[in-house]
Amino acid sequence: MGKLDGKVVVVTGASRGIGAEISARFAGEGGKIVCAARTVREGDHPLEGSLEKTVADIKEAGGEAAAVAVNLARPEECERLIEEAQELYGPVDVLVNNAALTYFIPIKDFPTSRWIRSWEVNFHAPFILSRTALGQMIPRRSGSIINISSGAAVGPGRGPYGDNTGIAGGACYGAEKAALERFTQGLASEVYEYGISVTCVSPSLVVPTPGTVYHNLVTGMDDPKGEPMSVMADAALLLATEPLDAVTGRVTYSQQILLEFGWITEGQGRGVTTPGTGFSEI
Repeated sequence: MGKLDGKVVVVTGASRGIGAEISARFAGEGGKIVCAARTVREGDHPLEGSLEKTVADIKEAGGEAAAVAVNLARPEECERLIEEAQELYGPVDVLVNNAALTYFIPIKDFPTSRWIRSWEVNFHAPFILSRTALGQMIPRRSGSIINISSGAAVGPGRGPYGDNTGIAGGACYGAEKAALERFTQGLASEVYEYGISVTCVSPSLVVPTPGTVYHNLVTGMDDPKGEPMSVMADAALLLATEPLDAVTGRVTYSQQILLEFGWITEGQGRGVTTPGTGFSEI
């Protein structure tokens, strides 16, 4: 018997990386997974990964999944995704806001169009998706929303500054993720009375994915200093399945939460050996 038997799960950014891993993990626990992204087929995007591959891998392993192509920069597309998920499998039980659009550009050089588009995908989409999904969750007085954040939300602090103040050009992405963490706790408090859990989790260590390799955040998919994608998938599963009062409003890190609940016996990185954001402390 799986932890998510019969549950309808929407995962954004499911064509590759952490989103694809979460989709597979949740399907393995009996969830009916709606995999959402822009990249439908291999070759549609410069990076490896596609919705077709994610869904095919899940079905080959005996799971249930369907692909929905969506542009999360458009509010109407976010609403359509949740509506299509209901048409495919029924009301949404779990929403994983994982999709991200990242430009590592210094503020002085940042094009306005890219800035706005990044906020549309990384922050506005989780709001619209959550609001739409709540329309299906609140009447049933149950559900789980999991936002995927990043260590980038931890800022460089005040000056003076040396050469090691964080990822160059990461101010936009870090601000979006910090906002997502505050949004998580605000929404969690608003929907607690309806029995709906809202949480946020970041990797404790940088996860080797096609995206992090492309941005030179890791040396490759086999970087020994990286965190396996399976760790984030397990952390998301924990947050989706533990009782409401045990997790809702938590802004946490993958290895921190797994260690706390006894899913692993040792850990490192953010939340374990180094501090996280202020939202993770309250």
